[in-house]
Amino acid sequence: MRVSPALALAVALLSTGVSAVALIRTLDHEPGYTDAQRSAATATICTAFDTVRTGVATNTNVTAPGDVSGSLAAAANARLALSDGGLYLLARLDPATPSDLADAVRTFADALLDIGAAATAGTPNTDPAQAKRLEAAESASAAVSNRCR
Repeated sequence: MRVSPALALAVALLSTGVSAVALIRTLDHEPGYTDAQRSAATATICTAFDTVRTGVATNTNVTAPGDVSGSLAAAANARLALSDGGLYLLARLDPATPSDLADAVRTFADALLDIGAAATAGTPNTDPAQAKRLEAAESASAAVSNRCR
């Protein structure tokens, strides 16, 4: 049985169109999750983000007491807020979290972990590489904050 070239072309164009529509629909929605699941995951990660942001801001802006022990304790709390904050965010990411928000949260969490690790190694905030990490974290924080509104 011979198929006419026009019919073959029509079938090919139709299947290409159906494939394109399926791809676009998949990209528009997180596959396999309901709107309620995505909404709950968003609420969870946004609440976790607010907690971490508050903890990091509180513990990295403490005025250290004048003695060595107090200064070391304040620095340790700041480093702990950074590393625990990053890990906490990564642990709270639900697979149903919309991918754009999940990507922004991962970027922010990774930045916190990098800053905390560098600080633990004795890198001051004035170090150019650490200053760049701090700027990246601020940018990532703003991206998550804007998405969580």
